[in-house]
Order: sequence, then C-alpha cells, then structure tokens
Amino acid sequence: MASRTWPMCQSWLSTSYRSTWTGLSKDAFRDILSFMKLAVPSALMVCLEWWSSELLVLLSGLLPNPKLEASVLSICLNTVSLAIMIPFGLGAAISTRVSNELGAGRPEAARLATRVIMVLGLAMGVSVGLLMVSVRNIWGYAYSNENEVVEYIARMMPLLSVSIIFDNLQCVLSGIVRGCGLQRIGACVNLSAYYLVGIPAALCFAFVFHLGGMGLWLGIICGVVVQMLLLLAITMRTNWDKEVGKPKPLPCIRIIPSVGFSA
Repeated sequence: MASRTWPMCQSWLSTSYRSTWTGLSKDAFRDILSFMKLAVPSALMVCLEWWSSELLVLLSGLLPNPKLEASVLSICLNTVSLAIMIPFGLGAAISTRVSNELGAGRPEAARLATRVIMVLGLAMGVSVGLLMVSVRNIWGYAYSNENEVVEYIARMMPLLSVSIIFDNLQCVLSGIVRGCGLQRIGACVNLSAYYLVGIPAALCFAFVFHLGGMGLWLGIICGVVVQMLLLLAITMRTNWDKEVGKPKPLPCIRIIPSVGFSA
C-alpha cells in the first residue's frame, strides 16, 4: 500500500508534475455511457463468479460442523485465488490481443491467438492441478496445525485440482469474449452457470446427499464446467471475419492537445 501511496503523494507535492494537471474538465465524462455499457457487464462477469464462491462459505455455516466446514472452504477459496492469478493474467492478455487484432482488421491473427491461449490455459491448468494433488497431504499445514483440518483439506485437494483445470480454461475464454466486446453475453453466461446450475447443485450435493463441504465444492465445479462449455461454444462459433466488420460499442476518442514540458 505504501509503495502506491508514496508516488501519488510525490506527484501532488512536487512542482515538477504540476504542468501535467490542467484541471477537471467535462471532457473526462465524454461518452461515459459508452464506457459504462462495457464496464458494467465486465464487472458483472467477475462479481457473479466471486459472489458464488463467497456464498459457499456462508452456506457452510448451515452444515453440521460449521466451524470446520467454514475453515476448510475458506482455505480452499484462498488456494484457488492463489492458483487462478496466472490464468487471470492470460485472460487479460488475450482480451487485449484479440481486441487489437480485430481492430487492426486481422481476423486470422485473432483466431490464432485464441487457439494458442486455449492450449496455454489447458497446459497451465493441468500443471497446477497435478501440483495440487502432489502436495495435498502437506498443504493444509500452511494454514493450520489441526490434523482434522489438514486431513479434510487433503481430501478436498483433488476436487480443487479439477476445478482449477476448468477455471484456467474459463479464464482465458472469458478474456476472448471480452476482447470481442461480448461482455453482456459473458455476464448472462456467468449468471446462468453459477446461479441456475452451480449453487442449486451445491445445495443438492451438500444437504440432500449429505456430502458436506465437498458437496458444496462439487456444485461449484458443475457451475464452472457449464460456464466453460458455454464460453467455449461461443468462441468456437465466432465468425472472426464478421467480428472485424462489426461496429464495436466503443466511445469516441477526442484527441487533447499535448502539453509541452520544459527541461
């Protein structure tokens, strides 16, 4: 936090940067609605997925041993959050690459980039999944010294490895969808996958079949699988030549005269 705060304070206090701030202008809000049409669905794509994961922890409080279940699910969420950083970066990269290639009128380059990133996502998911399985008996000690928690986490790790593989794929596929400007469709996919399939399946596995926390996680895996398959179908059916000629809901950009700097 301090590493980010200090440069901001320095830029405000130093006289060297005063010429870079010309004051608040209404141009900052130009075409704000066009930005919001992309920003709100993009935020929903992420939030709908995160909220479903957090909902699992809340549901774990209704299980017979809520203290143990909530602890283990919190550790599982933390583990997945750590492992998903790499595919999250790949998704951001392919989103930028696809949008740039489509904007430059190169559909074949966009198609090639999607194929490469899907292979990378699958390879990364399998690698991280195998790593999780190999450390399943010791990973719990990073969070707790209680044998009950460590043993429970060891049983959960194979499920986490499966979810990581599909999470890697859905992360890169979500990036492709964002790069094509299909954020609204992506938000609908996440809503359907997690709240029409994932959460109901989790409730069924946990409270009907009495699988406890493992049942909750199995349900969310069902949601991730459905999400990945829907995004894959959208990607495979994308006509890249038509995407190049399709007008994107991007805001108009007004070029602001540059400010000269004195040495």
